[in-house]
Amino acid sequence: MTGPDDTESPAEAPAIEIRGLKSQFGSRVIHENLDLTVQRGEILGVVGGSGSGKSVMLNSIIGLKRPDGGSVRVFGHDIHADPNRRWGAIERHWGVLFQQGALFSNLTVAENVEAPLVEHTHLSRRTIRELAEIRIALVGLPPEACDLKPSELSGGMRKRAGLARALALDPELLFLDEPTAGLDPIGAAAFDDLILELSRSLGLTVFMITHDLDTLYAITTRVAVLADKHVVAAAPVRDLESSTHPWIREYFLGPRGRAAAQKSRSQA
Repeated sequence: MTGPDDTESPAEAPAIEIRGLKSQFGSRVIHENLDLTVQRGEILGVVGGSGSGKSVMLNSIIGLKRPDGGSVRVFGHDIHADPNRRWGAIERHWGVLFQQGALFSNLTVAENVEAPLVEHTHLSRRTIRELAEIRIALVGLPPEACDLKPSELSGGMRKRAGLARALALDPELLFLDEPTAGLDPIGAAAFDDLILELSRSLGLTVFMITHDLDTLYAITTRVAVLADKHVVAAAPVRDLESSTHPWIREYFLGPRGRAAAQKSRSQA
């Protein structure tokens, strides 16, 4: 699959390239001179304290917020330079799983997964249904889940249904916003395994906002840390253990961080 803009050598461009990003709301500056590159095929975890702008950065990448400065490129294309001409083509190359799943409550699981296919393709209804069923099976949901409403699903099943919808258009890039939030430890570990398996089998690049230290140790290639209005570090999680930055040390070398690190080492 090629990227959205062949004129900018998308096959050679990073999945995401942010340069000099500035984000603000009124006089409040969230990001200042933020740089971040996400390479194709990696699973990048994004962490930061409350108010550090994790969701603002995500919204800037997927076009929900226009940057107040700097640039955001996805597969080599500046998504904010010409938002109308190529927006549909760009959007088809990524999928998003928001924290609560953001499923349409009045639709069944299958209808939720079908929605992007109906909007962005001209496939027959039968083909769309078949593709939806494949995506639902891909995320580990049973066939009978197709005809259930979100209110009839457990929290873990809703996460998987949301993931199936995010994968509906066979994206190259997957955005996850706190994917294991609200799951019990067993369910969270199973979801981590699913993301890792899908990333490897489908060749996905994953951009994941998470506070789950077990997830960071289990499946990420690198972790980007937001603090002081920009990315203060982007490295494999074990490299961050030796950082001298106060927030990073508190986060990764605190009791929970040490427990997650020990668990990861014991499972290696």
